[in-house]
Amino acid sequence: MSPATKTPQESVAARKTRTGYVVSSARDKTITVRLETSRAHPVYGKTVRRSTKLHAHDERNEANTGDLVRVIECRPLSRQKRWRLVEIIEKAR
Repeated sequence: MSPATKTPQESVAARKTRTGYVVSSARDKTITVRLETSRAHPVYGKTVRRSTKLHAHDERNEANTGDLVRVIECRPLSRQKRWRLVEIIEKAR
């Protein structure tokens, strides 16, 4: 199936989704999310934790620092924002 004949649901399903913790919500309509990944070291086998930070669009300013959130890939919204907030999975205590 060529990209031109895809239905809207199929193109949305192909977008990446990630889950991470909000580390900053200071900017208007923007949150910074930390994504944690852990994998075995290729030689030594020890589990190595890595993290990546990304910026996501939060239209209603509803996420706060410490919240567990799900973000989805979208078109570029600014120089750094390529992700959009989908839902808040767990509010920070």
